[in-house]
Amino acid sequence: MFTGVLNKMRSEISDSVTYFLDMNNEFLISNSILNKHLTIDFKGFSCLSCNSDQEIFRQGHCKKCFFESPSTAEWIIRPELSKAHLGIQDRDLDYERKIQLQPHSVYLSFTSDVKVGVTRKSQVPTRWIDQGAIEAIEIAELPNRYLAGICEIELKKYFKDKTNWRTMLTTNKSNVDLSIKKNECYSILPEEAKNYFLSKSKTLKINYPISNEIITPKSLNIKKTKTFSGKLIGIKGQYLIFEDSTVFNVRSNEGLVVGIKID
Repeated sequence: MFTGVLNKMRSEISDSVTYFLDMNNEFLISNSILNKHLTIDFKGFSCLSCNSDQEIFRQGHCKKCFFESPSTAEWIIRPELSKAHLGIQDRDLDYERKIQLQPHSVYLSFTSDVKVGVTRKSQVPTRWIDQGAIEAIEIAELPNRYLAGICEIELKKYFKDKTNWRTMLTTNKSNVDLSIKKNECYSILPEEAKNYFLSKSKTLKINYPISNEIITPKSLNIKKTKTFSGKLIGIKGQYLIFEDSTVFNVRSNEGLVVGIKID
């Protein structure tokens, strides 16, 4: 039995994605437990910021930390609200400068459909894997988060920015040429961002470790059920996929203390 606080799975990519689940510094190589029987037991909460056992509110944080931590500020979700380039503080200017004032990528990915997104350059292709994208391509590389955010605002007029998780989990191919879509984006970008357009970027195809097709995924609420047992048949995005079509989103359950038994 492994017991620890859930954090999003780490990943590496080669021919297929390899996942690592950190359980109190004991790494489970998730791919190696495919087609094995897992039991997940809910044991409590541990805020990723203050380590308190208060109930998790959002994004792995208790309510107090969610509204105070710089890592959960609104500019995380809405990069166009970034102000560190102006020297203006939201919650912690040092933190905001560290995150916002570094290269950011604006990209197209295919998850449940073609979508636009923003991530730090250092998080390519990790961000795409976390979203369950089967293909992705960079549109532009911007020097800060604000510029990336205003690009996304314009591109969202033409592309989705949300993923349907059920469709993503059942999608394994695309008939869309992302390189063509990327080139269409140039004329949409704000003028101040056009010099950062990546004319030579190429589409990355991503394969996930899934042994069986899933038809109608159903989400596991481990806080409600308290325990769950099933045969693991795949991993995609941040989802563990079980033989009975139950799926468990590790990322959305960050901050939960769980026990995992492998049979």
